[in-house]
Amino acid sequence: MGTRQEQEQASTEVTEVAKDVLRMQLPISMPGLGHVNCYALIDADGAAVVDPGLPTPGSFTALKDRLGQAGLTVKNVHTVIVTHSHADHFGGTSRIVKESGARVVAHGAFSFGGAPSEPEVSVDDLHAHRHGTEPAERGEFGERPPIVVESSARGWAGKTPWGGERPRPPLKMRLRWRAMRLLGRAMSFPPISHPVDQGDVLRLAGREWFVMHTPGHTNDHFCLHNAEDGMFLAGDHVLPTITPHISGLSLEKDPLAAFFASLDRAAALPHVDLALPAHGHPFSDLAARCEAIKKHHDERLEKVKKIARELGPATVQAFSRKLFRQRSWGSMAESETYAHLEHLRLLGDAECRSNGKGQLLYEI
Repeated sequence: MGTRQEQEQASTEVTEVAKDVLRMQLPISMPGLGHVNCYALIDADGAAVVDPGLPTPGSFTALKDRLGQAGLTVKNVHTVIVTHSHADHFGGTSRIVKESGARVVAHGAFSFGGAPSEPEVSVDDLHAHRHGTEPAERGEFGERPPIVVESSARGWAGKTPWGGERPRPPLKMRLRWRAMRLLGRAMSFPPISHPVDQGDVLRLAGREWFVMHTPGHTNDHFCLHNAEDGMFLAGDHVLPTITPHISGLSLEKDPLAAFFASLDRAAALPHVDLALPAHGHPFSDLAARCEAIKKHHDERLEKVKKIARELGPATVQAFSRKLFRQRSWGSMAESETYAHLEHLRLLGDAECRSNGKGQLLYEI
C-alpha cells in the first residue's frame, strides 16, 4: 500500500485555500499520520488558528514559521479552535494562550485526559504506516507524545468492558509519562473560554461559521460550516483517504451509530465546495466521501456477521483475530471490533452474555 495523503510529511509551504484561509502543515509523530493541518483564519484583528498541532517544541517552531510566512506572530493569534480532544489538535494551545492571551474555543463536552491510549486512525491505516517511513520528530523525552482520548480518564489498569486488556503504551513510555506528571511537565490545557455546541455561530475571517457537533471519533468532536462560501472545516470527522479510529471505549453508548449520524448530517449540507480536513489535502465532494466511509463500516459489519456464523458464540478477541490480519492483533483491533459488535447488539442483530470468566461472548 502506498503512502496515503494523511501520511505525507509536513510541507513548509503555506497555501491560501480560500480568501483569508491559510493551510499550514505541522510535523507530527503519531502512527498512521505524517502531518496535521492547522488552518489560520485571518481578519483585521489578527488570526484564529484551528488545531495548533502537538505539544512538542518542533511543532510549535513550525507553527511560528508558518505564521511568519503570513506576516503574523503567535501574539497575533486571538482565537484557538480545537476540534476535539486529541493531542495533535490541542497540543499547541497552552503555549499560544501563554504568549497571546487567545480565547480558547472547544466543544462543551471537551474531555482533557492525561494518558496515552488509542490511535487517531483505524487499525488498518495504523498498520500501513507502521511499515512505511516513520516521521523523525519526537517529544521532549525522546518518545512520541501521548494521544489523549476519553478512555484515558479510566487509566491503563483493569479490564475493558469486553474483558480484554486496555490499550496502553510500552512500559518505558508509561514510566516517563508518570515522571513528567510528577515534574509538572505533563501536557496541560487552559480553561475553555468559549465552549460551543450544535448550532452556535462563530465570526471568523469575515465569515459566519456554524458549529456542527460530530461525535463518533470522539464525543467532543465538532466541525465548522460556512454556508456562504461552501466551506467545511472537517477536523478528523471526514478525512480524504483514511478513516478515523472509532473506539469501543468511547463515552458514547454506540459510537458507530453516533459516527453514522454525524456523517449523514455532514453529507446533507448543501453546496459544500471545499472540505478542509485535519490531515490530508482539501477536497471537494464531502457527501461522496461521507458515503464512502459509511460503506467501509457497513462492509465491516457484514464481515462481522459472517465471522459470527463461522465461530458461533465467541469473545471480542476471537472476532478481532478473524476481522484483522495477525500483524494488527491487539487491544486496538479489539476496541474497533467491540464498537462494531455493540452496534449490532443495539440494533437487535446480535446477542451478548458473559462466559463466566469476565469476558463477553457475542452471537449472531
